[in-house]
Amino acid sequence: MNTETPVLLGPNQPLDRPYRGGAGIARFRGTPQPSPFTPEDFVGSTTEVFAGGGVGLTVLPDGRTLRDAVAADPVFFLGAHHVERFGARTMLLVKLLDTAERLFVHYHPDDAFAARHLGSPLGKTEAWAVIEAEPDAYAALGFRRPVASTEVEAWWAGQDADAMLAAMNRVPLAAGDTLLVPAGLAHAIGPGVTLVELQQPTDLSILLERRSLPEADALLGLDLTTAIGGLVREVTPEERIHALRQGRDAETLFPADADPFFAAERLHVSGSRELEPGFSVVVVLDGTGSLETATGSLPLRRGSTVLTAYGDGPLGLSGELDVIRCRPPQ
Repeated sequence: MNTETPVLLGPNQPLDRPYRGGAGIARFRGTPQPSPFTPEDFVGSTTEVFAGGGVGLTVLPDGRTLRDAVAADPVFFLGAHHVERFGARTMLLVKLLDTAERLFVHYHPDDAFAARHLGSPLGKTEAWAVIEAEPDAYAALGFRRPVASTEVEAWWAGQDADAMLAAMNRVPLAAGDTLLVPAGLAHAIGPGVTLVELQQPTDLSILLERRSLPEADALLGLDLTTAIGGLVREVTPEERIHALRQGRDAETLFPADADPFFAAERLHVSGSRELEPGFSVVVVLDGTGSLETATGSLPLRRGSTVLTAYGDGPLGLSGELDVIRCRPPQ
C-alpha cells in the first residue's frame, strides 16, 4: 500500500524539549506555538528522539509512520539506486528550528564514534539555512585555539559555559546565510534564529553544557572521557569557517563537504519549473504557487512543507515561489 504522495506535512513538534523556542516556526508556518518548549519541527522524519517512544516520527495521512511506510516500500519512496547504496534508510532528517534562548554548547559524534560507542551506524553532520534572524544573531562554532582534554573536563566539572564560548569562534547569522556543521565541532546557536536544518537521521548530541539535565542524558550514557573523545579540540580557523558558509553556485546551498550526507537547492520559480524525481522535503520560504505531478497538484505558500517520493515521478513547481529542496546524498 503506497501513501498518496506528494503530501503536505503539518507541524510535528515534540513537546518539552530542554530549551525554549518555537515562536519563529509558528510565524513561518502560520500555526499556533504548542508551548514555549517546542523549538524543533521534525519534517519528513523517520527519526525519533534519543529517548525513543516514537517521538519525532512523521505520521502520514493514512495513519502509518513514514518510517513504516518507507520500510514497506523503499524503492517507491527512495528509488532503486538509493536502496542499493543505503538500504531502506532515508539518510536525511529535515527540521525547522527556532531559538528563544542560546542552545547548549554541544557537539555531534561522527559515524565511527557513533558505531563504536553508541550502537548507531550514523553520526550527525548537519547544516543550516537561516530563514529569520535578529540583528545580533550568531552561532558559536569550533575552537579559536587548541583545547586540551583536561580543559574540557574542567569546563564540564564547573559547567563554565562562559569559558567554553570564549574559546569558540563567533559566527554572525542573518537571513539567507548557510552553514555546514561537520560532526565533531563544538557549536551553539544564539537566540533569535529560525532556520531549516538538514542532518543525518539521528538524535545524537553530546552536551558539554548540560544546565539542568542529568549527566547521563547530557553524555548519552557515556563516561566523560569517552564522551569527549569525539570532540574536535584543534583550531577551526577562519578560512575553514568561511568555506563551511559557502554554497557552490546560486542554487547549491552547501559546500562539497556536505555531499556524503545530504543535498539542498534553493530554487526561485517565476512561472514554472520541472524537478527530477526523488525523495525530498520541499520547504517553501516565500510566495504562492503549486507543486504538480501526473496525478494532481498541491497548493503552496510560505511555511508549507511537502514530502515527495521517487515514485511520484517528475515534479513541477509553478507560481512565484522561493523554496529549498532537501534531499539525501546523491
